[in-house]
Amino acid sequence: MAPLVTTDWLGEQLHDEDIRVVDTRFYLAEPTRGRSEYEAGHIPGSRYLSLDDDLTGTVGPGRHPLPEPARFAAKLEGLGIGDHHQVVVYDQHDASIAARLWWMLRSLGHESVVVLDGGWEAWVAEFRSTTTEVPVWDTSELNLASEWSGTIERGTVADGTERLFLIDARAPERHRGEIEPIDPIAGHIPGSFNIPYQGNTDESGRFLPVEQLQERYAAVDTSARVVCYCGSGVTACSNILAMAIAGIEDALLYPGSWSGWIEGEEK
Repeated sequence: MAPLVTTDWLGEQLHDEDIRVVDTRFYLAEPTRGRSEYEAGHIPGSRYLSLDDDLTGTVGPGRHPLPEPARFAAKLEGLGIGDHHQVVVYDQHDASIAARLWWMLRSLGHESVVVLDGGWEAWVAEFRSTTTEVPVWDTSELNLASEWSGTIERGTVADGTERLFLIDARAPERHRGEIEPIDPIAGHIPGSFNIPYQGNTDESGRFLPVEQLQERYAAVDTSARVVCYCGSGVTACSNILAMAIAGIEDALLYPGSWSGWIEGEEK
């Protein structure tokens, strides 16, 4: 199944008992806002997962380290997501947060996960039904891998023994080191190329057509190991998703990203 689904597709599937819709709306500057917005209204049948509380661990480099896989799997099982479920993820606009959960599930072996193109804004713009009712799903068995796959560690990026094509998903001015609104040091990982995640989608939050995404990533050297990073390993997943749509598979995530990289520089 393609990594994206349309609002039309989801509207037709909402009553399928094997569908699990997950709302991941989140705002870095306002960590509780996404949950509040979910409580005020969401796609019928969806449950909420928070980037900070559910998609981020407590140990590891960077501002948003990956959670321990077993605890992550237990969380989803308790929520009611199982091996046989088709997971549909959405966020507020451009899938920059939804892509993180999409990547996490695929990394641990659950391939039945897709992202709603355009997210919540596309849904409400079409005057589709919303609700404040929180569904209750029966606990399900979810067998995920015990280790994250598709990642690369700082040491491998730094030592130069492998040929890598590094993609920085942050805004151009952050990549150039002109500003740094979050982390204590400005700049970028040496040798990285800047392909900002914001350019993956149009003004409505929908991903660009396949042909345009292929053009956007045409300079990527797929004969090397393609590695994506951002500030903390979240929006880089949008680039991984965009490349998958464009037919570039197996891009790696550097989970620590810039915030983890500079931690290593300070040691």
